[in-house]
Amino acid sequence: MEPDVEAGVADLDSEVEPLICPSSFAGDNDEECSEGDAMDVSRTKVELKVSGMTCAACSNSVEKALLRLGGVLSASVSLLQNRAIIEYDSGQVKVKHIKEAVEDAGFDAEILGGDVASSVPGINKSRATGCVRITGLSCAACVGSVERLLFSLNGVSAASVSLAAGIGEVTYDRHIVDKPQIIHAISEAGFEAEFIENGRKNKVCLAIAGMTSDEDGKAVQTMLHQLKGVREFVLEPMLERAELTFDPKYVRLRTIVDALESIGGGRFKVLISDVHNSHLSDGKGEANRLLRLLRLSLILSVPILFLGFICPRFSFFHDLLTLRCGPFLVVDWAKWALVTPVQFIIGRRFYVGAYRSIKNMSANMDVLVALGTTSAYIYSFFALIYAAVTGHWLVTYFETTVMLFNFILLGKYLEGVAKGKTSEAIGKLLKLAPSAAILLTLDLDGNTLTEKEILAELIELGDILKVYPGSRVPADGVVIWGSSHVDESMITGEAVPVVKGVGDNVIGGTLNRHGFLHVRVSRVGSDASLAQIVRLVENAQMVKAPVQKFADFIASIFVPVVVSLASFTWLSWYLAGRFNLYPPSWLPLGTNYFVFALMFSISVVVIACPCALGLATPTAVMVATGVGAANGVLIKGGDALERAKSIQSIVFDKTGTLTKGKPCVTSVKVFSDRKLIDFLELAASAEAGSEHPLAKAILQYVNGESPSDDEFSDQRIKAKNVNWLRKISDFDSVPGKGVQCNVDGKRLLVGNRRLLQDASVDIPSEAQEHLLKIEHKAESEILVAVDGKLEGVFGVSDPLKLDAAAVLQSLERMGLVSFLVTGDNWRTARAVAMEAGIHSDRVIAEVLPWEKVEIIKKLQKDNGLVAMVGDGVNDSPALAAADVGIALGSGTDIAIEAADIVLIRSSLEGVLTAIDLSKKTFSRICLNYLFAVGYNLLAVPIAAGALYPALKLSLPPWAAGAAMAFSSVSVVCSSLLLKNYRKPQLFNPVDFEVQ
Repeated sequence: MEPDVEAGVADLDSEVEPLICPSSFAGDNDEECSEGDAMDVSRTKVELKVSGMTCAACSNSVEKALLRLGGVLSASVSLLQNRAIIEYDSGQVKVKHIKEAVEDAGFDAEILGGDVASSVPGINKSRATGCVRITGLSCAACVGSVERLLFSLNGVSAASVSLAAGIGEVTYDRHIVDKPQIIHAISEAGFEAEFIENGRKNKVCLAIAGMTSDEDGKAVQTMLHQLKGVREFVLEPMLERAELTFDPKYVRLRTIVDALESIGGGRFKVLISDVHNSHLSDGKGEANRLLRLLRLSLILSVPILFLGFICPRFSFFHDLLTLRCGPFLVVDWAKWALVTPVQFIIGRRFYVGAYRSIKNMSANMDVLVALGTTSAYIYSFFALIYAAVTGHWLVTYFETTVMLFNFILLGKYLEGVAKGKTSEAIGKLLKLAPSAAILLTLDLDGNTLTEKEILAELIELGDILKVYPGSRVPADGVVIWGSSHVDESMITGEAVPVVKGVGDNVIGGTLNRHGFLHVRVSRVGSDASLAQIVRLVENAQMVKAPVQKFADFIASIFVPVVVSLASFTWLSWYLAGRFNLYPPSWLPLGTNYFVFALMFSISVVVIACPCALGLATPTAVMVATGVGAANGVLIKGGDALERAKSIQSIVFDKTGTLTKGKPCVTSVKVFSDRKLIDFLELAASAEAGSEHPLAKAILQYVNGESPSDDEFSDQRIKAKNVNWLRKISDFDSVPGKGVQCNVDGKRLLVGNRRLLQDASVDIPSEAQEHLLKIEHKAESEILVAVDGKLEGVFGVSDPLKLDAAAVLQSLERMGLVSFLVTGDNWRTARAVAMEAGIHSDRVIAEVLPWEKVEIIKKLQKDNGLVAMVGDGVNDSPALAAADVGIALGSGTDIAIEAADIVLIRSSLEGVLTAIDLSKKTFSRICLNYLFAVGYNLLAVPIAAGALYPALKLSLPPWAAGAAMAFSSVSVVCSSLLLKNYRKPQLFNPVDFEVQ
């Protein structure tokens, strides 16, 4: 037996990989670039830890020092996190130069990592990012306590905790601190924690039908021991259950299931009953735990309330309860016996939380609950002792402590249920994927040998799946047989089903409407489109909005301020009574000045609620990101959401953004004696090595794949039937201009005017006139020069998107200023802008990719916050530089990764939805804060007895506890109202919110 398969012995600590932004959500898309695109392989990102910054002036100084360095494309410096993220051209500047620039500015710099972490000496290669599920967070003070504790650990470089999600994200150095140490630190703070594996289902619970005896259990145990890669397992034969952990690098889940089902001639049937990598079920688990405590508390509370309120109204029970056993009154000691378990068993979680909170030099809601209930309990207990000793009866408040716990637990339970609903969007996305699939085994000729139904969790890369009409596609893949219409509205938003045939891509979760399909799986698990969307939504819910800093600050001082107010309240009422500032008739029967003042003090303690402040922002962000995803808009966190509502200018790319991105050749003009076929073959051969959409338009034209009614149609068909590709050498792509290469010994230049002008190629007057005609028709021109002489021109049209003009008009009515920035020529750019409704003064053309960044920065200086909408590699620097980068889901991976908002459906209507949703979300956050702060400002004085002298109105502690419990529930419910969000109607812009 190999030692690494010993059950319960192997190391379960598998590192969590960093979260990755999704690639294209609409399937593979070859139209990746815009005008002047070229993949800049030298673009790199690095992260530095900067020490010594004390104010915003310091961070600005560091940022300016970095941006002055040649080759640095962008730099973002965080004062609070002491971090700097720099994007740079590795061909112009090295990491050591960046580090030296920071040090020359007067600060210490340490390289933490980035895209170059695996190749540059001195960079920490042991960094890992993991998600931790944290149980027991009750308010913003808890979040602050955990974050401070994590930051204090040596080796932890970043930590962020979400109160609403109950999830923490930690970046740490594996060589300095490990997972058990992180978990232990969180546990010491008074919270339960466990790491969540990201995208790796390596811990599963299997239901093994047929495993009913110890002999069956031994057979299963033997099989699991023999499987290399199974790290740990726990068998419960009588429950027909097995929980195991495995390493997917060595064994696949389907291999495990097949091996177990092969035991004893197939008498076992294995089902995956639970996969422990989702936090959705854990939220329900916490709510269920609170419900159990609430039920137990109510069971013990009913007799107490019966003894306190019901029995005294009946003479028989009254006489019985007022009996004395020596110096003891039966009813009071009966209440004490029932209340004590509630106080110290059910209330244990509050005492533990309060102790750990104070131990970590912070204070949370648990401190207030423990302080309020303990005060009432201790006073009541000593009142019993006093009555027993002196014979003088005093009022007890055992009912108060019980009612406080009941209302607090009820409020926390309702809050947990409501918070669970903020993640319903993720659950709905996950439900789109089918639970089972039909696995095919094919022979060499493609004939079906076997069909087998398997669970969706067991699908693997390369599997051949059969998709029936009316069923959902189980996984991302490529059609290898059959044709059908597939409803992709969940991804693209298009209601019309898309025709799918051999070679077409299909997306997991989409609905197959008509025919049978055989699909070869191309992406599974965390790489699937649906999983990437879910992951991005989950990640977005982790990112805090800047406005939440207000809540974090208030929470840090909230509890000490409340305790001080409660102490002041008690002292004021007590001294006022002692100095006869109010009549003794105000005192309830059986009380004194001390008790009278104590009840006001306890009410102040229990009515104050920091939870509402802590939940105001994260719950709204969670709901908004889920709603956005349901409407085809992926928002990467609260910071992007907050910035989007303040956008004043918005910059659009042209090709693939305002236009459809599917250009086609509309005209060809040859200015030499060269035959058309020869000209087409030369141009197409040169463009064969380019990925630019305009290059592909020429290739499709030469191949006869694009419609055309020009006079050369017959010759194109003739060209299609021959092998036109010629010998190519010295190929070079010139960013923003075109390509140059040798074809059959001839030097070819294929591109725009700037390419030919740089090569000193003369453009005759006849060609100039033809180019003007092309440009006036809003078409792009591609010039072809052979051996330094212009040979011909292609006219290429890329039609405007149907919704472009309506979206731009709607943005204008919302008060935003739109700009068009493109690498295309001025005349074409202005013509497209005129068609779209952009004023010619706001058109900037013939710009290179890095020049777009400078334009963005200038607009930021002159016009405030700027958004950039694009889809190509050449747009990624501008997307990163903009205050809000908006990428189309059909664009390139780099553009999507650089953006703050991703439009899954590639419709410009998503721009309106993103901005409108951000405004409504921020309004909801402000309303939440107004309610949370206003509630405390109003409730605390009432609880302190401000209205008692005039109106004799007071809040007993149990009523204050009820009010406190429901305050946080109200805030969460307020955030849940965002679920009713309806995106703006595109063709009725008057209804849009104007801010």
